[in-house]
Amino acid sequence: METDFVSVGLLSMYYMEMGTGKPIVFVHGNTASSLWYERVINIPGYHGLAPDMPCFGRSSPFDEEITIDRYSESIAGFMDVKGIKDAVVVGHSLGGCVVQMLAINHPDLVKAMVLIDSGAPTGLLTPKDHHPFIQLMRTDRKVLEQALRAVVPTLKEEAFFQKLVDEAQLMAPQAWIGNAEALSHFDISSRCSEYRGSVLVIRGALDGLITDEMAQQTARAYSKAKLVTLDGIGHSVIVEDPALFQEILQEFLAGIK
Repeated sequence: METDFVSVGLLSMYYMEMGTGKPIVFVHGNTASSLWYERVINIPGYHGLAPDMPCFGRSSPFDEEITIDRYSESIAGFMDVKGIKDAVVVGHSLGGCVVQMLAINHPDLVKAMVLIDSGAPTGLLTPKDHHPFIQLMRTDRKVLEQALRAVVPTLKEEAFFQKLVDEAQLMAPQAWIGNAEALSHFDISSRCSEYRGSVLVIRGALDGLITDEMAQQTARAYSKAKLVTLDGIGHSVIVEDPALFQEILQEFLAGIK
């Protein structure tokens, strides 16, 4: 595993990478970072890259309004700097919305999408009366831990879980509410038919955030999409059962070669 920083315009973006071969880019979700992909980035025959998006982890923050489009453009810029095109791009949760926008705006960059417990093409509404709780997550680690445990209900490794909490606390202050607002205003449903690549939609059956109907809506939006529902898994198979995710991903990759 190697880590480094690259400059994308005025932004500094941290990333990890591993392996050689065809590219796979892993895009993390909200209150997260590239660490969430540490245990699944190694796919034989593939060059895996997992950046921290701006406002997350060790990357620099935006100095402007937070939108899903700006996140997607930062990933496009990262891929350009790294010389990557025609990649399989994996997105988790908020990162799934980022990847969908990336695929529509830059189809040359995205050969196929894997969307893990992703927001739907119509986004994910967070009522404004939930904002005080989000701010409390930012300032109170115990509240943050409680919220993240609900996201990874079957993760039993406490030391690794605490690392995920540490990474969440690196998120830029303006991103806590900014990300909720960005997801609430996200809607690319009128443009999904523009994307012609293969799409794998994965949902954990125990996910309390992304409903089955949301996952079905995402799968219906793309002409070459397949939905896989995982029993006994919550919002984050990538950390709850990394081996299962790698198995599913490798099967998907074999079908798009």
